[in-house]
Amino acid sequence: MEIKNTDLVSLFEQSLKDVPQEKLEEIGIVVKVGDNICQVHGLTNAEYNELIEFEGGNKGIIFNLDEESVDVFLLDNNISVAELEIAKRTGSVLKTPVGKNFLGRVINALGKPIDALGEIIPDSYEPIEAAVPSIIERSPVNQSLETGILAIDALIPIGKGQRELIIGNRSTGKSAIAIDTILHQKNQNVICIYVSIGLRQANLAKTVKLLEENGALNYTVIISADSGEAVLNQYLAPYVGCTIGEYFMHQGKDVLIIYDDLSNHAIAFREMSLLLRRAPGREAYPGDVFYLHSRLLERAGKLLNGGSLTALPIIQTQSDDISAYIPTNLISITDGQIILDTQLFNQGIRPAINVELSVSRVGGAAQTKAIKKVTKALRLELAQYHELLDFSQFGTELDESSQKQLKRGSFAVEILKQPQFRTYSFVDQCLILFALKENYLDNLQLKNVQSFIVQFTSYVKSVYPNIYKKIYETQDISDDTMHNLKEIANEFKRIFVPEDQI
Repeated sequence: MEIKNTDLVSLFEQSLKDVPQEKLEEIGIVVKVGDNICQVHGLTNAEYNELIEFEGGNKGIIFNLDEESVDVFLLDNNISVAELEIAKRTGSVLKTPVGKNFLGRVINALGKPIDALGEIIPDSYEPIEAAVPSIIERSPVNQSLETGILAIDALIPIGKGQRELIIGNRSTGKSAIAIDTILHQKNQNVICIYVSIGLRQANLAKTVKLLEENGALNYTVIISADSGEAVLNQYLAPYVGCTIGEYFMHQGKDVLIIYDDLSNHAIAFREMSLLLRRAPGREAYPGDVFYLHSRLLERAGKLLNGGSLTALPIIQTQSDDISAYIPTNLISITDGQIILDTQLFNQGIRPAINVELSVSRVGGAAQTKAIKKVTKALRLELAQYHELLDFSQFGTELDESSQKQLKRGSFAVEILKQPQFRTYSFVDQCLILFALKENYLDNLQLKNVQSFIVQFTSYVKSVYPNIYKKIYETQDISDDTMHNLKEIANEFKRIFVPEDQI
């Protein structure tokens, strides 16, 4: 009987199926445990940032590679790891669950829900450390991201895909700007991600409640690593948030991510580095602290497929010192900064934005034609106003022209004041700036300016909806529209009644 080669191959394959398959694993032994760190001997081929599994059920991440051992940070504080316990390599890095089901939920730094609303079914799992988009994959920043805050949208515009730093002392309204920006995205088709790093749990609870009451939680994902959590969780939280944001960005959606705040993130990384016995540098931070934030913020951008990830990192300063180590690092990484001033805050100017020091390096290209037309000279006017104000404090008598300029500057400062939770639409901003530019505020008392702009925008929207709609649709103010607005403003000024006289 002749046996064909194909029969021999099939017989050989069948016999191999009956042979027990042994799985080759590289294992090590825990030789030292302390401060949530394990020293493991034996993992000779282990890689930096690799995920390690322990026989007791805990997991950890490799942060130090020595000749004979590796240092592993534990992920779960509730599962103890003992000396002589077996540890094995996984061959993969830490991954976080991502998906549309995370919208409206509050999760921890490991992607697990902490809002008592049940488990979240993810669409996939993605590595928390990812390569940044290349130049070829990116598109120029040319679309405006509205914040609803007049001072920002008019003078420090933010574009989709930009990284704009918010920097200031404690209790100057940094988080308030971020929260207002999230609230304003309600009808803007923008997904928001809020990463809370090292903040008090009570503050986060207030933020969640506020977003829920205003219907903003539906399009927001919140990642929490509060001050009571392990430093590893505070270190991981921004990367987890960024990975979830990238998931939506690669689907062609616009995403806004807020890191509140990266000062605490840097402090957590410093603590980890000192525990790992790394050499401290300036302000006791390790040498690679710049790379800590650059590799995070470079993942933001606008892609050719239309998706974008806009980052608003927050940094806390001490005594308005923006020249400290971490602030200067972040200023050099980002595309601009919004600087909040303690003195302005104490004077009642909210948001307390120092428009002279604040800058947006790429947002100007994304600003609409309409806003550009009505803000041409605003920054210069404000600069001249502050210069004259300082000069007038010496008791010098000013001429009529300077007094007029001083009064006009005070009106400009007044319209830029904005209560928290009251954001302006794009058209409302155009109307307010138009009223200032065309001198319709000049004859008012300063105390009536806020009342005027609120009533004027409502008047145009209700009585002349076609004009309002035209500005919104064209994103521009044509000569005809400008003429119509002047007639409407004159008409409204005749019927305007200040609130204190109603």
